[in-house]
Amino acid sequence: MPAGLKRFYGKGHLHFITFSCYRRLPLLKTARARDIFVKELGNIRDEMGFHLVGYVVMPEHVHLLIGEPKQGTPSIVLQKLKLRVARKMRKRKRSGSAAQLRLPFAEAGESLRAFWQARFYDFNVYTRGKMKEKLNYMHANPVVRGLVEHPRDWSWSSWGFYWGGEEGPIRIDLAE
Repeated sequence: MPAGLKRFYGKGHLHFITFSCYRRLPLLKTARARDIFVKELGNIRDEMGFHLVGYVVMPEHVHLLIGEPKQGTPSIVLQKLKLRVARKMRKRKRSGSAAQLRLPFAEAGESLRAFWQARFYDFNVYTRGKMKEKLNYMHANPVVRGLVEHPRDWSWSSWGFYWGGEEGPIRIDLAE
């Protein structure tokens, strides 16, 4: 871990986590890629036993608001999640030429070293007010970026659970 970076675990706080695709490339720009991410997020949540309070999947980064897992730390959650999503995204059908087996998002024949940027940003959330602030921030992200006109139009976030009365593709846990 870089000098000066401290992570605070074991306090029962929520964690507002942000992480990016490699070189902030839009590797999650397709609905298929975002669907894969959301499915794997649900699988990891069920396996590791953490609360998923909110999320948004953007084309080149992700925001999560999660509780601490029953075993391990949010760092372990991110390690597993990033690894699984990268493997699923790199998985290609065997029919076709070697050129077709490259990552579909590699630029002009350049092979990408990684799917995810190393590290992540983690902010401890320990008040209701800060939790609401982070949820509002993440849900507004697709609108601010000009991807949609209203948060309800972005399927890859927890907005529908809180304000739309919808279940969505992944179960959201209310913060305790």
